[in-house]
Amino acid sequence: MDQMSASALLASPLAHLDLVGLAGILVWHLIPRQRSTTRLVVQIGFFAVMTAILLHSNISPFILEGHRTAEDGALLVVSARLLWWVHLAWAIIGFIRIYLVLDRHPREARLLQDLIVGTVYLGVALSILAFVFGIPIGTLVATSGVVAIILGLALQNTLGDVFSGVAMTLGRPFAIGDWIVLSDGTEGRVVESTWRSTHLLTGSNNIVVLPNSVLAGLGLTNVSRPDETHSVSLILRVAPTRMPVIIADVMQSALLSSESTLKEPPPTVALRGLDATALELELNFRVANPAQRTKAKNEVLDLVYRHCKAAGLLLALPPNAVIAPQELPTEETARPPQVSPAELIEAMPIFAALAYEEKRALADTAVTREYRKGDVIIREGEALSSLMIVRAGIVVMHRDGREAGRLAPGDFFGETGLLAGMAEACTLEALTRVTVYEIDQAAFGPLIGNRPALAEDLAFSLSARAEKAQAHAGAGLTHGRSHHFFLGAIHTVFRKRSAG
Repeated sequence: MDQMSASALLASPLAHLDLVGLAGILVWHLIPRQRSTTRLVVQIGFFAVMTAILLHSNISPFILEGHRTAEDGALLVVSARLLWWVHLAWAIIGFIRIYLVLDRHPREARLLQDLIVGTVYLGVALSILAFVFGIPIGTLVATSGVVAIILGLALQNTLGDVFSGVAMTLGRPFAIGDWIVLSDGTEGRVVESTWRSTHLLTGSNNIVVLPNSVLAGLGLTNVSRPDETHSVSLILRVAPTRMPVIIADVMQSALLSSESTLKEPPPTVALRGLDATALELELNFRVANPAQRTKAKNEVLDLVYRHCKAAGLLLALPPNAVIAPQELPTEETARPPQVSPAELIEAMPIFAALAYEEKRALADTAVTREYRKGDVIIREGEALSSLMIVRAGIVVMHRDGREAGRLAPGDFFGETGLLAGMAEACTLEALTRVTVYEIDQAAFGPLIGNRPALAEDLAFSLSARAEKAQAHAGAGLTHGRSHHFFLGAIHTVFRKRSAG
C-alpha cells in the first residue's frame, strides 16, 4: 500500500512540476551570463510549463489550501508553489536586466535595476510566506516594523552612506575617472564608487576611501569638467630694474617656451603691484590635467630663471627681508651679470667633466649669431656642423608639420650634425628674436679624445633628443640602443676627422 502511494505521488502532476522547476534552475545556471537573452527565454519557457501544470492540477498559487496533510501530498504542493514563485521572480528580473536601460546613463540604469530587483525579491518573499506557508503578513509587518526601527538606529551610519550613494549616483556630480577636489583639501581621481563609499587615487598614489555620507557633506569641485585642463597660477617678484612692460614680456617668453603648458588658451602675465622693492607678477597657464601641475610649475620656474638671466633681470628679495633703501637695485644702479659663452658652458651639465681651462678655451671659439622672428635656422633633413647654444629667445622645433618641442636660453641644438654627422630630425625656427653662440667642430676634436665622459654625456643628450623628436610618431630607438648608437657615431666621426 505504501509502495502504491509512493508511486502515485511520483506520477502526480505536482511531482512533474517539481522536476521541471529543478531542471529549469539547473539549465539556467549552465547558460553563460553573457547570453542574457537566452537565459530569459529559458526562464519564460520553464515558467510557462510550470504554470500550465498548476492550472491543470486546479492549484492556484494565490490561494492557501490548509486542509492537506503530508500523507496526501502537502509537501509536493508546497514545493511546487515555492518553485513557481522563484521562477516568476527570475523571469521578471530577466526582463528588468535586459529591457530597463537608460541611454547614456549606465550608472543610473544599474541603480534603478538594483532597486526594482530588490523590490521584486521582497514582494516574492512576502508572497511565499503568505500563500505557501500561510504566515499572516499583517502581524509579520507590524513585528518587523519594530525590528526595522532597532536596525535603523543600529545601522544609521551605514544607511546614511547608502542613501548618500543613491543621491550622488542620480545627481552625477562626478564619474569614474574624474579628478575631484574636496573642500577639506583632499583631491584625487575617482577609481571606484559603490553604494557605501567612493575611492580616490591621490597624486601620492594612495587610495583614499570616503564614506558617501561624508562626501555628500563636503563641497566638491570636479576639475575634469568640462574637460581635464587645469589652471595654475604662480606669483613672482622681480626687482624693478626695467620697465614693467619689458619684464612682463620676459615672463611671457618664459611661458611660451614651456612644453608642459597648453598653448590654447594662451598663458597670460598680470601685473599685480609695484613698489620700490619689487614688481609683483602673476603667471597664469593651463596644463592638460591636474597630475601635470607639479611638472609644469617646475619647468616654468626653471624657464623664468633662465629668461631672467638672459634678459639681465634680478629676482626681488622676499617682502619681509630687511634692507636699507639705498641698497635696493634700480634701473640705473643694477648691474646684473651678462651671460657670456663661458657662463653658459659652465652652467650646462654636459660640459661638467671639462676643466675650467677647457671650458674657457671652448668659449673663446664661440661666435654670436642673431635670428629674427620667423627665421628658419635649419630645415629637417639638413645637417649643422656647429653646436648652437641658445643665449636668448625661443626656438621652436617642427617635425612633419607639427610642433615637436621648444628650446629656451641654455638649451642647445646642432649636436647631431656636429658630433654624429647626422641630419637634423626637426626644422628649427625662431619663435622670437633669437641669439645663439656657435661652436664649430674643430673645437670639439681634442676634447672628445681626451674626455671619454664628455662623449658619454653627449651621447645621452643625442639619444634623449632623438627619442623626444620621434615620440609623437610612435617610433624610434630604445634609450639603451640609441645611446650606444650615438656614442659609436661620435667616436667614428672624430676618428675620421683626426685621420684626415
